[in-house]
Amino acid sequence: MILMRVLISGAGVAGPTLAWHLAKAGTHVTIVEKAKSLLPHGQNVDLQGSAVTVVRAMGLLDEVRRRNTKETGTQFIDPTGKPFAAFPIKEGSYASLSSEYEILRGDLAALLFDATRNHPNIEYLFETTITEVVTNNDDTVKVELSNREAQEFDLLVAADGQWSKIRKQCFPSESVKSIHTGMYAVYFTIPREPSDNDLWNVYVALKSRIVTVRPDPYGTIRAMFTIMPRDEAQKRAWLTAGRSDRHTQQKLLRSEFADAGWQTKRFLDAMDQAPDFYFHVIEQIKMSTWSKSRIVCLGDTAYAPTPLTGMGTSLAIVGAYMLAGELSKLNENEHPAQALAAYERQYRPYVEKSQWIPFCVPGIAHPVTAWKRWLLHAVFRILARVVAIPWVANKLGDPSNDEDFPLPDFPRFDSGSTWAK
Repeated sequence: MILMRVLISGAGVAGPTLAWHLAKAGTHVTIVEKAKSLLPHGQNVDLQGSAVTVVRAMGLLDEVRRRNTKETGTQFIDPTGKPFAAFPIKEGSYASLSSEYEILRGDLAALLFDATRNHPNIEYLFETTITEVVTNNDDTVKVELSNREAQEFDLLVAADGQWSKIRKQCFPSESVKSIHTGMYAVYFTIPREPSDNDLWNVYVALKSRIVTVRPDPYGTIRAMFTIMPRDEAQKRAWLTAGRSDRHTQQKLLRSEFADAGWQTKRFLDAMDQAPDFYFHVIEQIKMSTWSKSRIVCLGDTAYAPTPLTGMGTSLAIVGAYMLAGELSKLNENEHPAQALAAYERQYRPYVEKSQWIPFCVPGIAHPVTAWKRWLLHAVFRILARVVAIPWVANKLGDPSNDEDFPLPDFPRFDSGSTWAK
């Protein structure tokens, strides 16, 4: 592999995973992150398929298990809080919407940061952003940082998320599609009460609304509200709120969910004191090409699949492995664009397959009327009984099976390195 200097924007999941593999192969990596430090909050993410294999190979899977949210499964409840369809986690099976590798996004980011921050080839710059990409040509990519430094690198990786500023600056608007699913989600953390359990409790309200709570490992619970606006006035209100401040967003959430039922009032009453609050427009990102000369997009920046697929974190991790692997194959005098094209050529078909959203979500899962909710509940009841049959659960597959995307071997990852455990 040629010795390279790589700049990564974003210290979430994709960026540090890429840095881990690049540093192992001898590359010097700088990661810039706009936040003062890693954000401690966030909702659940999980690992699927090949991502489990990658994290295991990094020696981090046991730590993922240790930081597990302790969620034991998923259950659907009626307006009185009574469960009517349960999907407990079964090891080695997709019989539940919950995963044995369930972890808070902030905890996963912290784990990856801890695994990379002491490597001599990795440097983190917090409270730093890329203010301008000055040049991107055959020789180098030159950037100006928010600390007013101008630096040159061999490669710039945009891993700064679904609304990436680097992508917006460096790729033409016609090459990027933001596909709105018609759904909005709001997340925040609230106090746990003795009556709360360790399940993902899902309450389907009427008028296209859902309220859920999930356990975390810190003695609190994570609330999530989702909605699909039904008319033009409601759509405008939610679209406007997405561009507004927290106070405006909370006011809208209260007005829309005040009559939703179950324990919604309790959750809304605790919202003001929540240490975190995230308003999420559920959109999918599709790019006609992921790279341009010496700039490449990774993870949600290139192919955010939406939480509806459950694949965002896994795609970021496997994508980082694939990108680092193709870069590790470069020889002296070979342009990085060769590796970027190979990364996209091999990985894009799997990404496009993973971005598929089942027909029943989000629309059917957000019923407007009582009879549609009754029908949805009936389906959940039947599914719960079917997957409880042992031989059916065994047929549903193993989430740690890497056959969903066979990982190629990259010899450079197996060679000696200066990696400091």
